[in-house]
Amino acid sequence: MEVATRARFWRGKRVIVTGADGFVGSHLTEKLVELGAKVLVLVRGTSANVGSNYFLKNLAQKTVKELDGIIYCDISSGDTIELIVKAEPQIIFHLAASAYVPFSFEHPLEVMSTNVIGTVNILEAARRLPDIERVVCTSSSEVYGTALTERISESHSLNPTSPYAASKVAADRYSYAYHFTYGLPISIIRPFNTFGPRHTYDVIPKFIWLALRNEPIVIYGSGAQTRDFIYVTDTVNAFLEMGSSARAVGEVVNFGTGRDISVIFVAKLIKRIAQSESEIVHVEKRIAEVDRLCCDNTLAKELFGWEPKIRIEQGLMENIEWAKSQFYSCNKGG
Repeated sequence: MEVATRARFWRGKRVIVTGADGFVGSHLTEKLVELGAKVLVLVRGTSANVGSNYFLKNLAQKTVKELDGIIYCDISSGDTIELIVKAEPQIIFHLAASAYVPFSFEHPLEVMSTNVIGTVNILEAARRLPDIERVVCTSSSEVYGTALTERISESHSLNPTSPYAASKVAADRYSYAYHFTYGLPISIIRPFNTFGPRHTYDVIPKFIWLALRNEPIVIYGSGAQTRDFIYVTDTVNAFLEMGSSARAVGEVVNFGTGRDISVIFVAKLIKRIAQSESEIVHVEKRIAEVDRLCCDNTLAKELFGWEPKIRIEQGLMENIEWAKSQFYSCNKGG
């Protein structure tokens, strides 16, 4: 969608973003506010304990002031349905999830509750919204498991290898079923491995923080496992397309660069960019490890003309500069 057309579409639109306190959710929220949408954010109830300062770590103060409101709740609670219905959104971006794969190894029930029941709550709320225009449900590349083809298209079999991935498959398929059963205007987005400022877990932010401290960079297994790393601004643009294009309704769409990169290469690249003295060390391979993920983004290009704009080298430089600012701020006690 062209810039001017996009701005017209979002101006004044009533939007809810679940998981707006998260990594991608905060970037998406800022962009929606910038485009003139009336944004209401839904975040974890525990966020209320730290008040507005919590949001200032993830959202610019200007963005927080321009929000239409903040709903604190447990996404897996039935109360969420009433809160969303009362807000009367036209578009819902559902990003709230328990997304850290290793956490699901020890807490599979909690992850299932958040990711599956939380999604069904959103879908049930949407059923009661007569003016709903779109529900964008966030899936994951983890639903595919290790790639069985050179690049993973939307028709690739779903082979989840972790409780987290299984929960995302269930949520993904519930969303698909609600579109066909109830005719809801649902779009399912499957982003590949997104990275960028504010991300605090997964391989890239972990490697960056270790590199800045000159501490050993720990790699599970050989490091030959590969991922398709996509920068957060490209992912945000993907969400905006899924939320605004009529061609997205009823579709499941992958978003990634189409280039997979090994974990060991990423570690060495981060070391070089950060000018770090960290040693790279290897430990036993993690359970349920996916060996290879590489996106086939053909459908995204065909439907929306979408293409990634940020290469990994540029994205890492921006990510490292942001992390440096946080690192030095922490060391000064800020």
